[in-house]
Amino acid sequence: MKFGVVTFPGSNCDEDMIYVLESLLGQEVERLWHKEADLKGVDFVVLPGGFSYGDYLRSGAIAKLSPIMTEVIKHAENGGYVLGVCNGFQILTESGLLDGALLHNDNQKFICKNVYLKPEPTTAGITKGLNPDRAYKIPIAHGEGRYYASDETIARLTENNQVLFRYCTEQAEVSGDVNPNGSINNIAGVCNEARNVFGMMPHPERAADAELSNLDGKAMFESILAHC
Repeated sequence: MKFGVVTFPGSNCDEDMIYVLESLLGQEVERLWHKEADLKGVDFVVLPGGFSYGDYLRSGAIAKLSPIMTEVIKHAENGGYVLGVCNGFQILTESGLLDGALLHNDNQKFICKNVYLKPEPTTAGITKGLNPDRAYKIPIAHGEGRYYASDETIARLTENNQVLFRYCTEQAEVSGDVNPNGSINNIAGVCNEARNVFGMMPHPERAADAELSNLDGKAMFESILAHC
């Protein structure tokens, strides 16, 4: 599979993502600059984490206006795969490719730590190969990660099995006690109805190398390769 990783001014996880896809998983990767208007024939676009445009206005609000995003939106609307991680998730919601919004954490602080995720049973490529009965340890690092949507949207996402991940305990129990940022219903990631656009706040690329003593994130990329 040919991946494209977009770099915006302020991106800081692009090289981490490229390393995992290219060096650890052996995939072809194109580096895509935000001012370009060409996806260079990639099958799968990744919007990495960071602080695009310094998070001015709102996280992702300016990045959605970059020339590359016009092509990313076309790619997604034509059935192409897109993954947004952290700031990338924020850009996807600002662009209208995913429902909801990412608000300031409920404690109004930047949070950087490991959390546990429970994958929801779904046919989405990023979770289809995961075990819904176990917890995956993945780092978070964000100040605006509180997932929010209207009651109607939450009901629709739940009914359509569009919730990808929920924050949980090490024993895979979804509990408000371990919700790190106040996200509605412990939601940590969602997909679109067509299941080709994925967004998540935690960073699987930071848990994909044996040198880090954690391969839980690698399982998510392996699921993508097997099911997308």
